[in-house]
Amino acid sequence: MKQIFTVSQINSYIHRIFDGDYALRQIMLKGEVSNCKYHSSGHIYFTLKDAGSTLRCVLFAGDRQRGLSFRMEDGQMVVVQGRISVFERDGSYRMYAREIELSGAGQWYLRLEQLKRELAEEGYFDFDKKKKLPGFPRRIGIVTALTGAAIEDIRSVAARRNPYVQLYLYPARVQGEGAAQSIVRGITYFDQRDVDVIIIGRGGGSIEDLWAFNERSVAEAIFRARTPIISGTGHETDMTIADYCADVRAATPSAACEMAIPDVYGILQQMDVYRDALDGMILGKMRREKEQLLTYRRLLEACHPKTKIARQKAECVGLADRLRQVMGQRLEVQKHELGLAAQRLHSLSPVGRLSGGYVFAQDEAGRPIPSVEQIETGEPVTLIFPDGRAKVKVEEIQKQKIL
Repeated sequence: MKQIFTVSQINSYIHRIFDGDYALRQIMLKGEVSNCKYHSSGHIYFTLKDAGSTLRCVLFAGDRQRGLSFRMEDGQMVVVQGRISVFERDGSYRMYAREIELSGAGQWYLRLEQLKRELAEEGYFDFDKKKKLPGFPRRIGIVTALTGAAIEDIRSVAARRNPYVQLYLYPARVQGEGAAQSIVRGITYFDQRDVDVIIIGRGGGSIEDLWAFNERSVAEAIFRARTPIISGTGHETDMTIADYCADVRAATPSAACEMAIPDVYGILQQMDVYRDALDGMILGKMRREKEQLLTYRRLLEACHPKTKIARQKAECVGLADRLRQVMGQRLEVQKHELGLAAQRLHSLSPVGRLSGGYVFAQDEAGRPIPSVEQIETGEPVTLIFPDGRAKVKVEEIQKQKIL
């Protein structure tokens, strides 16, 4: 008769098989993390997958402190060390992880983040310690590989922007063993020379290729240098420790050169613009000042003593004319009044009366004879007419009251 087993018996049997297999008791697997969940109990449940399969995994809370040094997230490539066993209740097998490490580039990123935290705490990235770039550098030191796209790009940019700037190259290793020490020697060399700016950099690459610029020794050399340093490592999206420590970070080596070297031709064009604007301002200022000067001149001429004397002289001439006119008018009035008075006086004078048929009598002594009592008959009397004299003798005297 055939033996019939229960589900629990089969799951227990398979569980014993898994636990008895030495290879499954101590195994390391590499794969991509997905469906990662941090449980409230402290356990971490996730799935490990590759291009063809998936495997459910768990890291118990008791193993997290010793076996995990980073926060797991979906998409990370990891290496998981642990055992594979069967969970009897569900009849499924899973991996029970004891240690988890980032795989490949993940390890590099972990080291990079740890060093960034350390240097940030020590003040290597503080902005108040960054040095300003000179406005018009004359000598630039470049620390990069002797051959490659970086140095060629820098030369091309420098020739285009300002061919008068002198470039000095320290041929350093920028990748592989001894690269960090070579970069440090280049920074130290130029920092002891009379250069205005130091550019360090290389072309793009993987995090492993750029790792020389993530070493602490390079960060310390940049931080301690007295010369301003521009870091242009990798492509625009690449960020290294050297970029954080440098005084200025550029996206690429050619961008670092553009930051260090001002565009002399653009400056000359801008100077032409400024010159034209300045000429216009000066001409406008001169025109306004000339107009103001003419105003002041007119005011000065108006206030000048000579002008005042001429104005007062003209006023005097006008007043004299008015005075002569008034005096002439007054004189005419007076003349008219005088003529009237003269006529009245003439009509009342003896001469006037003489012209009316009257005569004036005088004795021989020339005295006037106002009365007949002063003459005697036969006495000579002189009669005065308006047009002459007549001498007569008195023949008869008749006394008669006339007036």
